[in-house]
Amino acid sequence: MRRCRKIVLGILSGLVFIWSAIFFKSDHISEKSKHRYKPPTILCWIMTSPENLYKKAVHVKNTWARRCNKSIFFSSEKNESFPVVSLNVAEGKEHLTGKTMQAFRYVFENHLDEADWYLKADDDTYVIFENLQYFLSKHIATYPIMFGHYFAFEKRKYFHGGSGYVISKEALRIFGNFGDDPRLCKKDGPSEDIHFARCMKNLGVTFGNSSDERGRSRFHAFTPERHIAGQYPNNYYNLDALGANHGIESISDYPVSFHKVYPQQMYMLEFYAYHFQPYGLYNNGHDFTSDISKRV
Repeated sequence: MRRCRKIVLGILSGLVFIWSAIFFKSDHISEKSKHRYKPPTILCWIMTSPENLYKKAVHVKNTWARRCNKSIFFSSEKNESFPVVSLNVAEGKEHLTGKTMQAFRYVFENHLDEADWYLKADDDTYVIFENLQYFLSKHIATYPIMFGHYFAFEKRKYFHGGSGYVISKEALRIFGNFGDDPRLCKKDGPSEDIHFARCMKNLGVTFGNSSDERGRSRFHAFTPERHIAGQYPNNYYNLDALGANHGIESISDYPVSFHKVYPQQMYMLEFYAYHFQPYGLYNNGHDFTSDISKRV
């Protein structure tokens, strides 16, 4: 039964990327629009740990992180061969805020002029980088703003950490110059996404809307199959600002991220996003069957 469930979930996951691939590669963008399109530069930093470095982070490195204009992995221990930047903070959920604050400060001090936008992701996040570039191309990096999967419950308003969130260069500059003030930004603690969002809000950074023109989500807290089937934890229904919708039609044709992706699924999503091609849509009329017959 468990094996059958995994097969079904894998098929559902593939459907999302087939759907996305058809729209993204055959595209509704005119040739004139493509000519004007200039993809923004994005630095991706990934939070990991010594325990997960070769269990999870290596699969991020081997898949979507390769497409970032620059990618940096942060952990509590240095690893020059991977490589990993070491942060002066202990491991554990109770120190995720400290890791996040220190990582963004490192990026500010060492890489501020190397990108327009700065993405934070986890070692079980999968990102379709080109879709992120496409989305951010419509926004201005010199304006202090951030985007992600928006959670709103009572006084808590923040972007879900596992889905990944992205801040503009101006937002990073403001954080670097004023984020050391403990009255504005918490130094350490659990729930990094809540505390970092509160820090950004205190610094005057705008929370942007990342849903598409039809109100569908781009950043996702779970895997594609869970967002299709709607098998959400109970608290998600209270937190999700978009109403915890499910089904293929609830997911943007240009999804940016999915979370809680296990290592094997990283490569499956990589296949569906970058290798799966329905014949005749965007293969320039190449006849693969004739090539095969010549080799027989």
